[in-house]
Amino acid sequence: MAMKDLSSNKKLLIIAGVFLAIFFIPFTNPRVANAVQEAFLMLSDYAHEHVLLCVVPALFIAGAIVVFLNQQAVMKYLGPKSNKLVAYSVASVSGAILAVCSCTVLPLFKGIYKKGAGLGPAVAFLYSGPAINILAIILSYKVFGWKLGASRMIGAVIFAFVIGLIMQALFRKEDEQRLADERLFKDTGGPEARTLGQMVLFMISMIGILVFLNWAPSSGASSLWDFFYRAKYWITGAFGLILMYALVRWFSKDDLIEWGSSTRDFALQILPLLFAGVLVAGFLLGRPGHEALIPSQWVESLVGGNSILANFFASIAGAFMYFATLTEIPIVQGLLGAGMGQGPALALLLAGPSLSLPSMLVIGSELGFKKTAVYVILVVVFSTFAGVLYGMIA
Repeated sequence: MAMKDLSSNKKLLIIAGVFLAIFFIPFTNPRVANAVQEAFLMLSDYAHEHVLLCVVPALFIAGAIVVFLNQQAVMKYLGPKSNKLVAYSVASVSGAILAVCSCTVLPLFKGIYKKGAGLGPAVAFLYSGPAINILAIILSYKVFGWKLGASRMIGAVIFAFVIGLIMQALFRKEDEQRLADERLFKDTGGPEARTLGQMVLFMISMIGILVFLNWAPSSGASSLWDFFYRAKYWITGAFGLILMYALVRWFSKDDLIEWGSSTRDFALQILPLLFAGVLVAGFLLGRPGHEALIPSQWVESLVGGNSILANFFASIAGAFMYFATLTEIPIVQGLLGAGMGQGPALALLLAGPSLSLPSMLVIGSELGFKKTAVYVILVVVFSTFAGVLYGMIA
């Protein structure tokens, strides 16, 4: 009864908050009206460019991780008692290969976390997916030069390890208690019905669809990346045929029903928070290159030079803004042209892709307020420190 009352009170507070916002926000003000329009335009862009091609495939992968992936394998390589070098290397490399944005990585993070990964390796994966994006690193080299490109790559790899280790150390007892409850990890018996090779092919086919369906062109001269871009639909189709073959040959009707149910549950948990976060981010900051409630001149004036304040503000702004995959590069390029310092540029590149207001809402629903706040603070502090250091030597 007490839990029901608590849930009802939370819903009432949310309704009251929405009512007060509607009551007091001056919607007739031109800037506010434009910000409202930007919020829905940003949500529209997100729906067209990211939901179907990024988030939906990621939801199916997350559902497959929970239903089909062997818990013992996850615990062996990513559990809190696994070899730290192996665990954090696997988390960082697997996240980097996916080359996804801060929102697309969320279903995958929730999947491995629910399956038994330790908090530290799961957070390392959560950070590495958007931050250690291979194509983004290469484009950073090409657009910003080798110094900023190398600093972004080195900083992101180090941060994935260090932030994960700190999170595991701070919340070790809570994490061990979570993993001790075997009711959270009910294996379905599916892995025993399939060989390791079959499961690897099944997972690779879905990851291939996610990666190549969202492959973006490089800037500048034609390259191997552009070859993959031109052929991405053919490659995606090939992975789709492999996936269909695997499903027909190795999975039963009951397997597919359970997989669909797990994917549906992830969608119900994640999508409402993502959409709400995108609306708020669009209302405050607008789409890249467009004005919303907060004037872009404020941001540009606060990130000039290489002071601690400029680096800190760049980290904070990056943490709350939403960057689709690779969009941080033209945004930072434009800010550099408007007077942004080299240090704040690195701080924004390290904090921006890995966090966003929508992702914070989803992470909070899984980890709770305290763990999420610590994770955000760690990303902001480390990004600020890296920016200050880089600004001194650049």
